[in-house]
Amino acid sequence: MGVHSRIAPELREQIIHRIRTEGVSAAQAAREHGVSTPTVYAWLRRSTTLPSNILQLNKLRRENEELKRLLGQAMLIAERSKKNQSHYAV
Repeated sequence: MGVHSRIAPELREQIIHRIRTEGVSAAQAAREHGVSTPTVYAWLRRSTTLPSNILQLNKLRRENEELKRLLGQAMLIAERSKKNQSHYAV
């Protein structure tokens, strides 16, 4: 059977705060604080101060960062391509 221990309310609030304000994923916060991911999700569901769409917002933030990174890479490749074309132009 699993080990059950009480999590201090301060730690619970700290984890929820990090997810809410810093955009940390629930899984990452759980890992860093030694709490199971399902427990963190249960806290988020029960939290009355947490907007219902915070998980979706965090997901969109991560997707946005990934898209920015990909766009930067594409722009860098395009710029290199332009330089290579102008180098070989007669």
